[in-house]
Amino acid sequence: MSDESRSFRTAAVIPAAGRGVRLGPGAPKALRALNGTPMLVHAVRAMAASRSVSLVIVVAPPDGATEVKNLLAEHALPDRTDLLVVPGGESRQESVKLGLDALPPGFDVVLVHDAARPLVPVDTVDAVIEAVRDGAPAVVPALPLADTVKQVEPRTGGSPEPVVATPERSRLRAVQTPQGFDHATLVRAHESVTENVTDDASMIEQLGLPVVVVPGHEEAFKVTRPLDLVLAEAVLARRRANDGF
Repeated sequence: MSDESRSFRTAAVIPAAGRGVRLGPGAPKALRALNGTPMLVHAVRAMAASRSVSLVIVVAPPDGATEVKNLLAEHALPDRTDLLVVPGGESRQESVKLGLDALPPGFDVVLVHDAARPLVPVDTVDAVIEAVRDGAPAVVPALPLADTVKQVEPRTGGSPEPVVATPERSRLRAVQTPQGFDHATLVRAHESVTENVTDDASMIEQLGLPVVVVPGHEEAFKVTRPLDLVLAEAVLARRRANDGF
């Protein structure tokens, strides 16, 4: 890392305002326990594990900022990392924008990380940050696809769906988070792109700017369904056995 890049300040925004209905009834997904600790706490720790990240902004449910703030206060986080909790909006996109609005001046790199990806390794976080520092306006970690993908004509009611194309798998990637951005570029994207998008990198694409991919990690999977919780518990058990995590 160059001396110039060492001066770059990095913040992470974690939108955690969703309900996570695919995990069933109960607490919001980000507050579900994983090895006895809420997933959100694992996600915050994953961002704070990078020595480059000096601030983590958690975007809580609109009516749950106090609850989230109290919950995070109950769990140890690195002293070098500041933490800020702000209320979110009705959509992920709106919540990220509210997180950006709360960001103090002086940050050059912004990470946007899914609370539902609690186990992303610090090496992946650092790789994203370094690529932004090296000049990329937007960076996403991603993995090659293991399965063949079919493009179909959607049908409702469980009817068979006709296949219309088979994309070349070698050119496809499954995108993860944290996604990293030049701060000013991400702010401009949120001010100018109004339609809903699936991730923040898509907004940068709509500005006509390049998005680059760095290698993701299999442990950065998204906890969406009950089976994912089982897998996440297994990953944590392996970490405790191998690394004393």
